[in-house]
Amino acid sequence: MSEEHGYAAQMGLIRWLFGAGAAAPSDATKLDGTTEAALARSLSALPRGWITFAEAARLFSAEPAEYAFGELDQDGRKAIESFAAQHRSAISFMPVEGRVYFKAQRE
Repeated sequence: MSEEHGYAAQMGLIRWLFGAGAAAPSDATKLDGTTEAALARSLSALPRGWITFAEAARLFSAEPAEYAFGELDQDGRKAIESFAAQHRSAISFMPVEGRVYFKAQRE
């Protein structure tokens, strides 16, 4: 299997696992993904927003961006899910767009 084909297969799996077919929220704003603290501040100010997949990988995963949050990156998934729960947000991975969306959850 070629490296290019392997990457395409992995991205297809990621899309399937994370529901990449779902429509992205049109009212989402770019959040500050430079640090976890900056992201937390951004989340507290907005009901929904997004960071790039690369920013999410850098903040929450030890894996390279192309493998972050995949089947073998349980630690990365736990880290970003824990962060989202701590900040009362739901997350949606959109690999096709290269974004991770956060939406505030009301109690």
